[in-house]
Amino acid sequence: MTSSADGVGVFELYDLRVEVICPPGKKVYCGAKEGDYFELRGEMLYLPPGQGFSIYSLSAVLPLLAAKQRPTHTNDWMTTDGEVACPDPNCPSRLKITRMAKRTFNHTDVTAVPLNS
Repeated sequence: MTSSADGVGVFELYDLRVEVICPPGKKVYCGAKEGDYFELRGEMLYLPPGQGFSIYSLSAVLPLLAAKQRPTHTNDWMTTDGEVACPDPNCPSRLKITRMAKRTFNHTDVTAVPLNS
């Protein structure tokens, strides 16, 4: 990504990793396996080759991902809480959202709408 020399229009987002946690010995109904994951880099979602991910599990974490990508206050629950329950009430699996490296973006690279001065 390009960045402006004066810093105008530059912002950072965290890359995220969302990983499946399955309690040992419990039956999982969402089709996931322990350690299944995807990564979110900017707006792009990446899965390892040959691995699927339940659309229902994805729907449980999707509303949180944009907020989790952004820097938040140390005391904000979005900073401290990182596990989401499977949307199937009978499935004991959880989805762990982990912040990874920060990525730098420039406003003009991601939208045609100009910044207001």
